Amino acid sequence: MTITQFTPDRKKWLSRGHAHIMTISSTDTMTTDATRLARRGQATGIAIALSSALMFALSGPFAKSLLDAGWSPGAAVLVRIGGAALVLLVPTILSLRGRWRTLRRSSKVIALYGTIAIAGAQVGFFNAVSYMSVGVALLIEYLAPVLLVLLVWAQTRRRPGVRTIVGTVIAILGMVLVLDLTGAQTVHPIGVAWALLAAVSLATYFVLGTKISDDLPPLVLAGGGLVVGTVVVGLCGVIGLLPLAFSAADVTMLSLQMSWLVPILSLALISTAAAYVTGILATAKLGTRIASFVGLSEVVFAVLASWLLLAELPGVLQLLGGLGILIGVILVRADTYTPAAATTRTNRVTPR
Repeated sequence: MTITQFTPDRKKWLSRGHAHIMTISSTDTMTTDATRLARRGQATGIAIALSSALMFALSGPFAKSLLDAGWSPGAAVLVRIGGAALVLLVPTILSLRGRWRTLRRSSKVIALYGTIAIAGAQVGFFNAVSYMSVGVALLIEYLAPVLLVLLVWAQTRRRPGVRTIVGTVIAILGMVLVLDLTGAQTVHPIGVAWALLAAVSLATYFVLGTKISDDLPPLVLAGGGLVVGTVVVGLCGVIGLLPLAFSAADVTMLSLQMSWLVPILSLALISTAAAYVTGILATAKLGTRIASFVGLSEVVFAVLASWLLLAELPGVLQLLGGLGILIGVILVRADTYTPAAATTRTNRVTPR
C-alpha cells in the first residue's frame, strides 16, 4: 500500500486545479442563466408582439360596426387617430426629453409619415372594408412589400433575388385567389382600389423608414404621425374632400346591440394607442425584424375577430389566397436586399 504524501507544491497545484474547476463551473452556470433569461425575454417579447397584432387586428371589425351604423369611413378614421393622438400626447412629449432639435430635423419625415402612412393607409383601409370583408381588405393592404419590389425593379431595372421573385409570384397568385374572380364572393372593384391605396400608403412607409433618424424615439414618430394624420383628415373633412358622417345609433357586434362608444373607445385606446405602445415594447425586446414577422399574425387575428364579432368569414379560396399572400410577403421580407427588409432593421413599428 502506497501512501501519497501531499507536499506544499502538490497542495498548491491541487488548490489551483480546484479553483480552475470552480471557475469553469461558475462560467457555465452564468452562461446557462444568461441563456435562460434571453429565452424568457424573447418569449415575453413574442407574447407582447402577438398582443399588439391582436389589438391592431381588432380595428377592422370595430370600424366596420361603425360603418354599418351610419358612420362614414373618414369619420371613423378621424376618431381613431385623433383619440389615440390625444392619449399619446403626453407620453410622446416626455419621450422627447427636451430634444426639440431632433424633432425639428425630423419634421418633414413625420409630416409625410402622418399624412401618407397613417392617414392615407387608414382612409384607404376603412373605405375598403365598407365594400369587402375585413380580412380580404387587410390581405390586399399587406401586398405593400410586393408592390415596393415591383416599383424598385421597374425603376432600377435590377432583378431582385430569387427568394424575392418567388415570394412576389406567390403573393400575386394569392391575390388572384383572394379576389375570387369566378366565385360567388367576388369583391367590389372600388373596394379593391381603396385597399390598394392603403397598400401604396403602407409601401411609402418602407421608403420613409430608411430616412428616419435613429435619434428619433419610436413613440415620437408614432405620436407625431398621429397628430399630423388627425390634422390632415380633419382638414380634408372641413373642405369637403372627405365625407365626415357621425351617428349616435347603436352598433351590432357579437349579435348584440351596444353603444357606439364601445367601438369608438376601443378603436382609439386599444387598437391604436395600446397597439402602438405594445408594438414598440415588442420591438425593443425582439428587434424590428422578428417583431415585424410576428406582426404578420395580424391578418389571422383580423379574420378570426371579424368572424367572432361580425359573423364575417372569407371563402375557402380567399383563405387559401390569403395564405399565399402571407407566404409571399414573408419571403420578400426575409430577403435582406429588398427595401422592405431594410426598413425592418430600423427600430420602428409598422403603421396600421
